This record gives sequence, C-alpha cells and structure tokens, in this order.
Amino acid sequence: EKERRCQLTDTGIKTAEHLLGRDDLFDPSDPWARYLMNALTAKEFFFRDSQYMVRDDKVVIVDEFTGRAMNGRRWDDGLHQAIEAKEGVPIEPEQLTLASISFQSLFRLFKKL
Repeated sequence: EKERRCQLTDTGIKTAEHLLGRDDLFDPSDPWARYLMNALTAKEFFFRDSQYMVRDDKVVIVDEFTGRAMNGRRWDDGLHQAIEAKEGVPIEPEQLTLASISFQSLFRLFKKL
C-alpha cells in the first residue's frame, strides 16, 4: 500500500488551490490536501476486482497474495472512504485503532494457557 500513494507537484498544488478556491491546501483547520491525495490514489492505483471488490454496497479488500475477500478490513487514513466515494457506495466513518498487540505479547500476559 505504501508504494501506491500520489503526491502533487508544486504546479499541481497551485492548480488544485485555484480550482477549489482555497488559499492553502495544507491548512490544518481545513485538510483538503489529505482528501485530494486519497482521491487521486483511489483513482490511479486501486482497481475494482483487483485490489478490492464491491459486495452488498460495501467495498471489500481483496488479499493480494491469496485473492480472498478480507471482510471487515479497511484501509486507513481515509483511503477506504475515497474508494467508497469512487464506487458510489455509502461512505462509512473511518475506524480508529486505539491499541494493538501481537499474539506473542498477548500470550505472555498469561502464566498458563
């Protein structure tokens, strides 16, 4: 996923600011840059029936190694919402990961299993 990200050139930034009527795309109080980069990434690098599929009005990620549907998994940083907008399905709110732990660390918490 990290290899598949778009970046705007300086000319692209100025053009986008002009088209959107914004003074600064990178203003923290109005984060248009993030939305724009995710929309471009979704359009240029993510393809239906290759990286994802649409099933029951939901975008489902397809595992790149096995080709299996990964129900319940979502891309982060608003990319999943950009793909949902691209496909015209209802946009679900972004999920927030509060904590994560490996299985090995989890099992170490118990003296006996």
